[in-house]
Amino acid sequence: MGWARAVRWYLRELTGEGEYDRYCERRRRHRPLAPVPTPREYQALRSRHREEHPQSRCC
Repeated sequence: MGWARAVRWYLRELTGEGEYDRYCERRRRHRPLAPVPTPREYQALRSRHREEHPQSRCC
């Protein structure tokens, strides 16, 4: 059953769900009274942040 857990972890990391979960944990720890954004709101925040803070990439 360990392989199923590994596949689930891999797919969650691939789709960004794991990152959202980590963000929610940090948010609750540092700002416990602030509302936690929904996954859709989180993706909008990430997109806005990427547009406002572009990083140069070689490829």
